[in-house]
Amino acid sequence: MKRKIVSVLVCAAMVATMAVGCGSSSTDTSSDAAATTEDAAAEEDAAATEDAAAEEDAAATDDAAAADGELIKVGIINNDPNESGYRTANDADMKAMFTEENGYDASFAYSLKNDEQITAAQKFIQDGVDYLLLSAADTAGWYTVLMDAQNAGVRVILFDRTIDADESLYEASIVSDMEAEGQTAVDWLAGQGLDEYNIIHIQGVMGSAAQQGRTGALNAMVEANDNWNLVTQQTAEWNAEKAQQIVQSVIDSGEDFNVIYAENDDMAKGAVAALDKANISHGVDGDVIIMGFDTNTWALEELLAGNWNYDGQCNPYQASYIDEVIKTIESGGTIEEKTIIKEEKGFDAETITQEDIDQYGI
Repeated sequence: MKRKIVSVLVCAAMVATMAVGCGSSSTDTSSDAAATTEDAAAEEDAAATEDAAAEEDAAATDDAAAADGELIKVGIINNDPNESGYRTANDADMKAMFTEENGYDASFAYSLKNDEQITAAQKFIQDGVDYLLLSAADTAGWYTVLMDAQNAGVRVILFDRTIDADESLYEASIVSDMEAEGQTAVDWLAGQGLDEYNIIHIQGVMGSAAQQGRTGALNAMVEANDNWNLVTQQTAEWNAEKAQQIVQSVIDSGEDFNVIYAENDDMAKGAVAALDKANISHGVDGDVIIMGFDTNTWALEELLAGNWNYDGQCNPYQASYIDEVIKTIESGGTIEEKTIIKEEKGFDAETITQEDIDQYGI
């Protein structure tokens, strides 16, 4: 329509010009006609510009609204990123995945305390998130929250850690097999063939899936074998400084020990600091076996150097699996596996290579 109007105006202008050239007696009338034509053209151009601008604004508004509508709202509850190297890597992985560029409107809440996590979950449900992603500080106490989420139409996905809840209350669970991690570590320790195992056991946050799995396997072995002894069993809550204090207390007591079984790398690091301060040898050919979990790059390097003996893998990268589950649900698909367990392994100072560190270090 705009092109036809402009064509008519151009033709009118041409007629006016021809009138001026052929009949000098109509000069004033032709000038008025030309002026009228120019005014009409200017008005039409202005109107066309305004219409185009209005259309562009409307389109931009529609695009913004569509973009907002496409974002999937997720509330992510995790443990404190400063808890350990593992948790730092896990949090970074989640933040890299759940962005607006990837189609998400994500909010994060952090705590090592179960009650604080539960409060955060309830707020996310009230805020109307589409998905609640949960790495629980404790396996217990989540039934009411999960029921509230289900009643509100909020889908729950567990990551990193399991909880004590019926599978009907969550969509999927992308986790490490903490019991298998503990059993692999204890089997390795049993294979060292010590005449007597006098163990300093440094636990993580009590009640967490990682603590329960890694503790359970060791407790079972101690109960089944008379030559396996717990010199002390205390929680350092994943903290290196607290682990150092625990080991220092045992050293000060004069009790004999030859194994430190720490449930994460940071606590193993703290334990080693106490040994170094007391000039007690450790690692390959040392007086004390050092065991950790999580496969931080720096921890695997300690194995390669012979300063530690064993490190159990706990893979922190779960975000891509969660994203796949969400996209499957959003497209109307079916989740084939309710629980997705990531394969993990243990590393021995005697056999670890630089290639292992490059591939598995976090």
